[in-house]
Amino acid sequence: MEKIKTLHLLFISLFLINCVTQKIENTVSDNPYTFVKDSKKAYFNIIQLNDVYEIAPIQGGKFGGMARVETVHQEVLKENENTMLVLAGDFLSPSLLGTMKYNGDRVRGKQMVEVMNAMNFDVVAFGNHEFDLSYTHLQERFNESTFEWISANVLHNNNGEQTHFYKMVDGEKKHMQDSYIKEFVNPDGTKLKVGFISVCLPSNPRSYVHYGDMFEEIKRAHNEIKDKVDVVLGLTHASLAQDKEIAKLLPNIPLIMGGHEHTNSYDKVDNVIIAKADANAKTAYIHRFEFDPTTKQVKFKSELKEINDSIASDIRVEEVVNKWQVVLKNKIQDVVPNPYEVIYTTSEPLDARESTIRSKQTNMGKIIAESMSLAYENKVDCALVNGGSVRIDDVLTGDINAVDIFRVLPYGGGILRVDIKGSLLKEVLDFGKNAAGTGAYLQSFDVEYFDNEWLVQDKSILEDKIYSVAFSDYLLRGLDIPMLSDKNKDVLSIYKPKEDEVAYDIRKAVVNLLKQNK
Repeated sequence: MEKIKTLHLLFISLFLINCVTQKIENTVSDNPYTFVKDSKKAYFNIIQLNDVYEIAPIQGGKFGGMARVETVHQEVLKENENTMLVLAGDFLSPSLLGTMKYNGDRVRGKQMVEVMNAMNFDVVAFGNHEFDLSYTHLQERFNESTFEWISANVLHNNNGEQTHFYKMVDGEKKHMQDSYIKEFVNPDGTKLKVGFISVCLPSNPRSYVHYGDMFEEIKRAHNEIKDKVDVVLGLTHASLAQDKEIAKLLPNIPLIMGGHEHTNSYDKVDNVIIAKADANAKTAYIHRFEFDPTTKQVKFKSELKEINDSIASDIRVEEVVNKWQVVLKNKIQDVVPNPYEVIYTTSEPLDARESTIRSKQTNMGKIIAESMSLAYENKVDCALVNGGSVRIDDVLTGDINAVDIFRVLPYGGGILRVDIKGSLLKEVLDFGKNAAGTGAYLQSFDVEYFDNEWLVQDKSILEDKIYSVAFSDYLLRGLDIPMLSDKNKDVLSIYKPKEDEVAYDIRKAVVNLLKQNK
């Protein structure tokens, strides 16, 4: 009888084991992004982000959030411990938090490095916005980071001498490299080496930065690393057109993980795939690789994962995010009492991308300028704001709250009512028009350039007439537009708003306008 019971229990056990095994196999084969494992092949995963400026969820909490990304990261690690987390540039700046003071100093990307350290990022590319920071503050971020930084064409320019940037590790300088090698250990004990090469587009010139030629340098980096690794991948921060040129230049790279554009894309140039996720972690790419050590063949499947409110936040990373969100909320409440209240819902995306708002009139720029006029009850002739004051470098969609507006205009500042002569106004407008592509380009309200002539409220500007103009206070410093300052004799008067007036903070004026149009 005991023998029969034992055989019965053994049968049940074998049945249950078979059921569990079958479930796992079905899960693998049902997921189109996963490979059915072959013991003779090697497998690894890479989670890709790019252009992340915000550590917390955006758009009313619906999308993004680094704590949610970490939950995805942990899930993919459970699937395969050979999983990397990478970022294709632009994360230290611009951000609203970065402009705020914490313990007496401006944050300047410290919050992002702290969160990324907690997530155990492996390697990042330099993005052009990393160089928004001064060299001193950038060096501080280097020293705080526990992940690797790579770029083949970005060097530190120190009085004409070009060397790799470095970070201090245990009291010693550790210089950054052109490339990075990740070594995976496979279940059978063999090793797989994956190399990463990177370049950054030279769109943010700084005296402390030397940009080498992107195409020459990435080709050099590839030639130097290709014989040391099994697979070479790109991790770049360049325009899509530039990434396509790199793909043509290096046709044996299977995948370029790119940044700079803020909308997800998946392009193919011959045999090279170029993948870019959405900005601010609205999506992340999960690339799953299969490598055959016998044939040296690489296969991969790319999953665009939406990071939304259906994903729980990782508790450990969320603690770091919340620490910084408290700082943010306290600062914003000094200006707006209910920072997370929905103040406007877009009917069309509001374009605040750097590439457009510094080159042509956008709907976001018009809203800002119109709010400046409204701040003076539309008792001004027109309103002008420099495109460079808009720092979000993104498109706003859906529900908008005050925090979003602070992200658009993180530096704030007052709106000045200035009486100037028409001749100077024309000179200022001409300068702004000719400065297209820079921060001095002007976004406007009640101003139009038509048939080679400037119009204010549909009328030609008269050179001897006095015009009342709402300007962002930064413009009157003469930094972007040299002739526009209180020292110019044709600037006849400047009214500076008091603290209890809407015009005291441009962000408050924008919130006020959007609420009225809700």
